[in-house]
Amino acid sequence: MTTIKLAVVPAKALKSGKHKIRIAIGHKQETRCIVTRFVVDSPDQLRDGQIVGRPDASRINIKLRNLLNSYEDALDRINTNSYTCTQVAEYLSNIKEGSTTFSSAADDYIRDMLKEGRKSTAALYQRTCDYFTSFTHIDIMLDGITPRTIKDFDLFLRDKGLNPVTRGTHLVHIKAIINRAIRDKKVSYDTHPFEYYEKPEGSVRELDISVEDVRLIRDADVTEKSLRVARDLFMLSYYLGGINLVDLMQINFKGRTTIEYIRQKSKNTKKGDKKVSFSIPEEAWPIIQRWMGKNGKLNFGYKYTYDNFRKYVTHEIVRLGERLGIQQHVVYYSARKSFVQHGFELGIPLETLEYCIGQSMKANRPIFNYVKIMRKHADEAIRKILDNLK
Repeated sequence: MTTIKLAVVPAKALKSGKHKIRIAIGHKQETRCIVTRFVVDSPDQLRDGQIVGRPDASRINIKLRNLLNSYEDALDRINTNSYTCTQVAEYLSNIKEGSTTFSSAADDYIRDMLKEGRKSTAALYQRTCDYFTSFTHIDIMLDGITPRTIKDFDLFLRDKGLNPVTRGTHLVHIKAIINRAIRDKKVSYDTHPFEYYEKPEGSVRELDISVEDVRLIRDADVTEKSLRVARDLFMLSYYLGGINLVDLMQINFKGRTTIEYIRQKSKNTKKGDKKVSFSIPEEAWPIIQRWMGKNGKLNFGYKYTYDNFRKYVTHEIVRLGERLGIQQHVVYYSARKSFVQHGFELGIPLETLEYCIGQSMKANRPIFNYVKIMRKHADEAIRKILDNLK
């Protein structure tokens, strides 16, 4: 059992002879103290857990009681048996009166995503929060999250059998929630919980395929509707600058010769939403006309939710790749990866490729702050990549 109470340590008097009020934490037969900002003239002014003999004693007692209440609430939100006395003291030392819980901040973050229509991303964040709650056992206060918490959560995910890339993704989600809470003034830290965190490195997924394999998919003569859908969606993504499926399904092609869109993945998450704009290449039109509905959007005749449709498309593209004898693992994302890789091999500047796929230019290349990539550059790049298929 963990106990907390007010204490004065006579041996640690200030130079003035006065004494700071401390919070004494008793845990596993050890005691650690957290120093408060409150000072008494002598140890006798702390009696039975109350400040006495001072004109401002009532005001100080209220503040100390509120602080102890915050600590008690914080202790109720963790499994103290998993912590040493020093770790409990470290945890409590970050707690402030009236602080916000992690789940409250996370719910606000996820709710905003859902309002923006980012359902898939919201689901991924919810899965991260479920892992985090499972790790902490009970809802933890935001300001009780320390660098040690983050390190232990990473170890928890590792013990769950998650690979480095997946662990890193979950930690990125936690960091985003915390940073949002800091921005909204819900919490502040002397030491950011991710100050010492190093993202685990995993092997890069080799999802790009060769030009020859893209040709195999383009020229695949398949009769099953599901495989034709898989073939056409893969090639549309490749023809349209590696466009993501969620963005592709939102585009109205009716009466259009160009595409302009902002990636759903980054929409409302960066300063200045990055718009992608380029002409629709001639290779894409037969596919668009084959599947375009009355509203101008692609319609494959299925009444799936988007998430189920995405899983269906992924499964069928994998099956198509296997049927064609492609050795490399092929998914929808392979079109995007291959588009960039083929463009890079053709000598197309990275900043132009970044523009085509809607990726932000990297901050470590400041020269590109002075370069404006326009539709004509994207059109030239896409044309070069697609001519390479002929």
